[in-house]
Amino acid sequence: MSEGGGDERRLSAILAADVVGYTRLMEQDTDGTVAAWKEARSSVIDPKINGYSGRIVKHTGDGFLAEFPTVQDAVTCAVELQDDLAACPLEFRMGVNLGDIIDDGEDIHGEGVNIAARIEALAEPGAICISGGVFEQVRNRLDYEFEDLGEHEVKHVSAPIRVYSVSTVEAEAPSTESKANPTASAESDKPSLAVLPFDNMSGDPEQEYFVDGVTEDIITELSRNRWMTVIARNTTFTYRGRAVNVAEVARELDVRYIIEGSVRKSGDRMRINVQLIEGSSGNHVWAERYDRQVVDIFDLQDEITRNIAAAVEPEVFALEGHNASKRDPSQISAWETLMKARTHFWQLNKSDTDEAIRLMRKVVEDFPDLPFASSALAFMYIVSIHMGWRVRDPELEEAERLARKAAAMDARDSWAHIALGYLQIMHRNPDSAINELTRALDLNPNSATAFGYRGLAKGFGGNCDDALADIEQALRLSPRDPQVPYFIASKAVAHFVGGQYEEASKCMDLALQDRPDFPGAYRIKAVALAHLGRIDEAREIMDRYKVLYPDSTLALIEATQPYAVKEDLDKLIEGLRLAGLE
Repeated sequence: MSEGGGDERRLSAILAADVVGYTRLMEQDTDGTVAAWKEARSSVIDPKINGYSGRIVKHTGDGFLAEFPTVQDAVTCAVELQDDLAACPLEFRMGVNLGDIIDDGEDIHGEGVNIAARIEALAEPGAICISGGVFEQVRNRLDYEFEDLGEHEVKHVSAPIRVYSVSTVEAEAPSTESKANPTASAESDKPSLAVLPFDNMSGDPEQEYFVDGVTEDIITELSRNRWMTVIARNTTFTYRGRAVNVAEVARELDVRYIIEGSVRKSGDRMRINVQLIEGSSGNHVWAERYDRQVVDIFDLQDEITRNIAAAVEPEVFALEGHNASKRDPSQISAWETLMKARTHFWQLNKSDTDEAIRLMRKVVEDFPDLPFASSALAFMYIVSIHMGWRVRDPELEEAERLARKAAAMDARDSWAHIALGYLQIMHRNPDSAINELTRALDLNPNSATAFGYRGLAKGFGGNCDDALADIEQALRLSPRDPQVPYFIASKAVAHFVGGQYEEASKCMDLALQDRPDFPGAYRIKAVALAHLGRIDEAREIMDRYKVLYPDSTLALIEATQPYAVKEDLDKLIEGLRLAGLE
């Protein structure tokens, strides 16, 4: 409850339950049904929930709503409740969800509660349903059997919700063969992360709401990333105000990474320090300091949250890939293989990209039901085709199949929509591309990749100013991203279609500093110089390009480069001709 009497917003684990056929039972035996309900509440429901540190928010006429500090507590409590209530003449349905709620001091509201109630209604009598977010948190921490019930439309919720049923019979212990197989639990290998409550260094209790708000928002935003498991707010906030050892916290929460930070305010200035720490070693993976002037406290909170959430993903993936590359190839898991493939891929050269695709094909073949593997492979195909390193039509078809499959398996996978958006860029359909990439940003508003490729779509569609705005946002969100050279090259495309040839040339100089064999960088650099009248310089650049890509021709580029406006494509081809390409 909010101490000031106002509404409090937080991420919470919610258990919703009701009695099956309550109206019919009341019609048949009112007194007996009421007595059975009261007995179930007093002897089983209330004490069991209290025993798991839960809070009964309210009893309804035929059910109850409870809140728990962790999803593990909520699911375990639900399972034990159903077991203990088996002898009761009443049958219950239960649903557990992890989501945002608003606590007004008397009741809780919001999408998190709505979804819990809706998925509870999907449960069979005596059974439990959980949301996909809960499943991600507990699947490797609780020894129950889970059945995927697919995606379901939920009233007042825009995206479908994946729902699982929970068996109250504990799962059999995995076989020795399964334990020995490093790829047996592919999705369980995803990196797990906990955000500890940030420290208020200002000595001002009034700043606590801002400090807690930053922590909670980071948890919420990171939870949008389908490639990570993020520990719920109610669990990590148990460490608030305590001096902790990061390695011990990582062991207690069974996570690979910890985020911790501090906030200090002085006058109208605020400094926020944040660190990403590898739990097993205690090594700092990434650290950043944000010094800001406080104009609007909520705008500041949003800005800091988005920057941190966007920066964490590439830092985690870089370390995951580095660790995987040091291990025996025969012993790495599917997740580690995927991370190793990403490390190769973002070298942005043909040999590394070929190796990345080889590794990803193996993961998709072995684990065809992993959505993030299919979307990653689809994305790799499209980039490689755009670069001119792979055969266009058959592999674009395969990329589309994989991306649509990933989107169907997980409606919240933003990377599937990024791949679909990029596919539409390659088909010279900028409007469709922008729609797909906007959908990716709806799913993950902190995705620098989605901003960068939406900017690219706008650039190839002839919209210079809007393209530059999106690409600049990508660079602000993730300035150390391995895709930065590609984002900068996308800026060059936007400048080129806008007739800003000097700016396009300068952008490509920056891209080539990091990726000296980046084909698009040479092409736009040569074209920009040619249109500036600097023909000798343009031909020098083109000579270097021909050495790297001897099979490139004007006809091939005209057929494959995704400029949607004919005048822009004509301008590209004319510049390449002036630079000496035939």
